[in-house]
Amino acid sequence: MPIPKKKVKLKDAKKKAQRKHGTWQVQTAKARFSELLRRARAEGPQIVTKQGIDDVVVLPVEHYRKLTKRSQRTTSLAQFFAQSPLAGVNLNLERDRDHGRDIEL
Repeated sequence: MPIPKKKVKLKDAKKKAQRKHGTWQVQTAKARFSELLRRARAEGPQIVTKQGIDDVVVLPVEHYRKLTKRSQRTTSLAQFFAQSPLAGVNLNLERDRDHGRDIEL
């Protein structure tokens, strides 16, 4: 005797598919916050949508630190230019003196 298949509402299936791919509606994210955090850690960044528009991303702190590592470096402009790949290039920056144009008034 075959086992009857469980009817799944289309709306529920869509919600499961969104969660499977890392997209959550804000109300679902609030209701299942622990699961959201667990999936962010296990599966990677999770997107939370508000009114159907991507709003925020939940990601493990290691990913966040990796993304913001470069922007946290504090260097002066002089250090920036000293570390440039072009630091050793000898550029000729001399210019001809410009006396303006001759115009009739």
